[in-house]
Amino acid sequence: MHVVVVGCGRVGSGLAEAVEAAGHTVGIIDRREQAFRRLSPSFSGKRVVGVGFDRDRLRDAGIDEAVAVAAVTNGDNSNIMIARVAKETYGIEHVVARIYDPRRAAIYERLGIPTVATVQWTIERVLRRVLPDTQALEWIDPSARVCLVERQLPATWAGRRVAELELDGRARIVALARLGVAQLPRPDLVVQDGDVVYAAVSGDDIGAFDERLAGASAGAH
Repeated sequence: MHVVVVGCGRVGSGLAEAVEAAGHTVGIIDRREQAFRRLSPSFSGKRVVGVGFDRDRLRDAGIDEAVAVAAVTNGDNSNIMIARVAKETYGIEHVVARIYDPRRAAIYERLGIPTVATVQWTIERVLRRVLPDTQALEWIDPSARVCLVERQLPATWAGRRVAELELDGRARIVALARLGVAQLPRPDLVVQDGDVVYAAVSGDDIGAFDERLAGASAGAH
C-alpha cells in the first residue's frame, strides 16, 4: 500500500524508511529539497518539494492512491491542516498529525485527528496508525505523557523480583505473562526465564526503562 509522509525531519525521514522497509511505497513532501539528505541512498520513494497542504504537491506524492497520511512537519498548525485535507478532501482513513503542544492533543483527538508528540516514540506510534496491520508494542495516551510497553525479559532477570524492574515514578510493571498466561504481579513475584512484562512508562523514559532491563545482562543490580 502507499503512504504519504509530509515533513522530512528526523521523524519523517525515519518513518518513510520504516514504511518502505515494511514493503510499502512512500511519497514524502518537504518544503526544503536539502531535507531529503536525511534519507538513505537506498530510499526509492517519491520526493516532492513544496508545502504539504498544497493539493498539487499531495497529488505529486501519490495521495490519490494513498491509504495513509502522516503530517510530521515542525509546525502544529500545518500538520493539523494537512491532516484535515487528507481526511476531508481525500477521504484517507489512516491519518495522524504530529504536534509540539501536547495540550492540544485531546482537542484534536475529539475531532477525529490522532496526534503524537516527542521524537523518542513518535515513529513507532505513527507506524501503528498508518500501518495498523503491523505489530505494535506500545499504547500511548493522547496527552503524550504515558505509554504501555511490552518487553521480553532477558534471561539474566530470572530469579529476581518484579519490583526490581521498576523505575521510581517513571516505570511500573502492570502485568506479566508467563507461558502465555497474563497475571497482575505482586512486587515480590520472582521472574522466570521467558517472562514477558507490560509496563506503564513515562513517554520520555522508554530508553531508560530499556537500559534498566538490559542492565541485568551486564550484571547491574
